Amino acid sequence: MRSDTIPSRRAVLAGLAVGLTLGRAALAKGLPTVAVTKDPSCGCCGKWVAHMREAGFAVTVTEAPVNPLKIRLGVPRELASCHTAQVGGYVVEGHVPAGAIKRLLAERPEGTGLAVPGMPLGSPGMEVGGMEPDTYEVVLFGKDGRSPFARYRGGQPA
Repeated sequence: MRSDTIPSRRAVLAGLAVGLTLGRAALAKGLPTVAVTKDPSCGCCGKWVAHMREAGFAVTVTEAPVNPLKIRLGVPRELASCHTAQVGGYVVEGHVPAGAIKRLLAERPEGTGLAVPGMPLGSPGMEVGGMEPDTYEVVLFGKDGRSPFARYRGGQPA
């Protein structure tokens, strides 16, 4: 005999799904949209986009050649990576963790944006099972030069 006061498993799962959807929407509220430009054939860029969405950002993706955009936005060649994003008036170059971007948006330092040069192993989008993640620096760059902004090991602050 089933009681009407005890919800079914299906009702509980449906409620959890709605809660998760509303929770993600609430997280995204207040965060600016991240506009990503990436090469159509790059798989790690798609994984970074998923990382950003999981962190609560709304993300738009444009598949196009990225080098002209990097030049236009002032990304130094030495800091270049595989994709370029724009968020909240800043440039984000490469596999920058969402936590560093949220900090950037909260603190609003002088600068053009953040970069993770190259493609460090274990950075968001560059995870490889069974491999130790690299420790790497997130760099704040702009017309006045460059400075360390954060240090990460894989996707975690170091």
